[in-house]
Amino acid sequence: MFHIVLYQPEIPPNTGNIIRLCANTGSALHLIHPLGFTLEDRKLRRAGLDYREWAAVHEHDSLEAFRQDINPLRLWGVSTRGTVAYADAGFCPGDAFLFGPETRGLPEDVLQGLGEAAVLCLPMAVNSRSLNLSNTVAVLVYEAWRQQGFKGSAG
Repeated sequence: MFHIVLYQPEIPPNTGNIIRLCANTGSALHLIHPLGFTLEDRKLRRAGLDYREWAAVHEHDSLEAFRQDINPLRLWGVSTRGTVAYADAGFCPGDAFLFGPETRGLPEDVLQGLGEAAVLCLPMAVNSRSLNLSNTVAVLVYEAWRQQGFKGSAG
């Protein structure tokens, strides 16, 4: 229903957690190279448990290759530098959510290419640096899915 796009992810357990999240929400996961690990990494496998077989995981050589291959309805960036609160945005099936690497976030040129109105943030307490990547993805995916009435869920 949604596309989760990890731009040059670095930490295997985060990606493993997101694989599990995608398997349980029907979202597709897209990994933009270079990756800071291999998909055979034991830490990734441990975090993803046996969900890898239930998740649609795709690799792309670049963000542009992802855009050409998938052509998402809309591409939303997610950044601590975003100005639109995620809960104020309206999501549609086919939307893609782009997250940057854990240690540096999305590059400025990528954010500028998306446009200010397409860069979301999750509110945090003053003086906070950032949330964990897999937690941020979970909050956003569940809000987008909630807006769709949790279509396709068992509950």
